[in-house]
Amino acid sequence: MEWLNYHHLFYFWTIMREGSITAASSKLSLAQSTVSAQLSKFEESLGAKLFTRVGRNLEPTDMGHLVFRYADEIFSLGREMMDSLRGRPVAGSLSLKVGIVDVIPKLVARKLLEPVGKLPEQVRLICHEGKDENLLAELALHNLDVVLSDTPLRSGLSIKAYNHLLGECGVSFLGVEKLARPLQRDFPHSLDGAPMLLPMAMSSLRGILDRWFERIGVQPVIIGEFEDTALLKVFGQAGEGIFVVPSVIEKEVEQQYQVQVVGRTREIREKFYAISVERIIRHPAVSAISEAAQKKLFFD
Repeated sequence: MEWLNYHHLFYFWTIMREGSITAASSKLSLAQSTVSAQLSKFEESLGAKLFTRVGRNLEPTDMGHLVFRYADEIFSLGREMMDSLRGRPVAGSLSLKVGIVDVIPKLVARKLLEPVGKLPEQVRLICHEGKDENLLAELALHNLDVVLSDTPLRSGLSIKAYNHLLGECGVSFLGVEKLARPLQRDFPHSLDGAPMLLPMAMSSLRGILDRWFERIGVQPVIIGEFEDTALLKVFGQAGEGIFVVPSVIEKEVEQQYQVQVVGRTREIREKFYAISVERIIRHPAVSAISEAAQKKLFFD
């Protein structure tokens, strides 16, 4: 029987959580050379690389992401055990492992998952963010209970799973006051020539936006394209351009990023799905998410 070296696993887990060997070494109060050597031994014992070097940074491989998920659960259970032994309150036995496709705005994900914390039974929420193909592969292996996505499961994929539409909403265009105010009067035609921050071309929202701009005869000036929606909003907050968010989080974005609405349209629809291996949702937390989304969150 092969035994796992938990010291090596803990060093790897710390590197992943802290973001670098340097930060992990500081957290562990160990020399960088020691942590690096332990990581190499761990990779050797597994027979797989957990990181690849990109420039001066380490990026986790697919195997690294997989090992980290197991490590996260192992050390979470360890903390629960110690809390239980010391008489401290611990989370209930029910857990929800959620995959969140990385293009979904964090505020939307938070709103979708909010009902989990209101269930009578305490639920341990475990969230993984990533690309849809990686998360769906984990769902197929039953490493995730559900995947939250802005697109339905594509036909042709060798994954047996089911789409559950949570809801849909229009979109809002926002920007700092000096940009937004002059564009409000003649929206959406005022967006012609306006500085715009957009999601990357491969995203579903970008395709819908491009077709909408063409249909209404508007050609904004694209200042930047972003894979990370949170980073896009930071640039919007800095006054670099107008950006788009699902209308369901309009108020939160206004408050958090100190921006205001240029205009709204329901011609562009953002849809959100829960994808599960079950045709009929049985997990109580996923049921709560679906019910709350359909009855309370998406109403326009």
